[in-house]
Amino acid sequence: MKKLLFSLICLLVAFGSFAGDKAPARQYYQLKIYHLKSAAQEQRVASFLRDAYVPALHRAGIKQVGVFKPVQQDTADLRVYVLLPFRTLEQFGKLEKQLEADKAFQQSGADYIDALHNNVPFARLESIMLQAFEGMPELAVPQLTSPKSERVYELRSYEGPTEKYFRNKVQMFNKGDEIGIFKKLGFNAVFYGEVIAGSHMPNLMYMTSFNNNTEREAHWKAFGADPDWKKLSGIESYKNNVSHIDKFLLRPEAYSDL
Repeated sequence: MKKLLFSLICLLVAFGSFAGDKAPARQYYQLKIYHLKSAAQEQRVASFLRDAYVPALHRAGIKQVGVFKPVQQDTADLRVYVLLPFRTLEQFGKLEKQLEADKAFQQSGADYIDALHNNVPFARLESIMLQAFEGMPELAVPQLTSPKSERVYELRSYEGPTEKYFRNKVQMFNKGDEIGIFKKLGFNAVFYGEVIAGSHMPNLMYMTSFNNNTEREAHWKAFGADPDWKKLSGIESYKNNVSHIDKFLLRPEAYSDL
């Protein structure tokens, strides 16, 4: 399944190149979402990520791994979010073999890796692949001062009515400089990315971060009143380019790099 996904993504990127899309080098992101049914599964995945997976990713050259949980968990669908940045698709494609060859990872993660079919560590594993926006081609570690237990990371997903509207919204972030407005107002963005493979398309996703929820609410209030945002959002050509928005408020785990 992973090999098929990788091949599909490579074809999509290659098609863009043949079509004359000479975008500058941008990172790729994999957002893995563990869907869990019980506290026991939650603990099992947490142990695997903390003690085996994240250290192995560091050894494989992926240094900025984000691990998050919802601020308020849905007991019917417990979740863990893992964000992995890649310099290239080739780096993504080689990761599985690197992990297979990592003896320390295989040993420390054995309880998860070798789980039996009737004692699985999760209910479902979702994977979303993104490419960074031209306006912010690399992931950024946010400059926050509060304890991790108080921080709030806001992950947003914007779906477009059609591919054309979706491209228009991406352009609004890049050429329209919506990214610049977020930066000016101190939203501490972690990434902005176009979803190139996922279950909800066409869409983009981005993550901002705050010291606490009070700060988050104040920032969004300032954003809504900002004259640059009012001017940008009033441009007729940018109307109706988002059909659905999902937002997820997350907190980083103690061992998260972000």
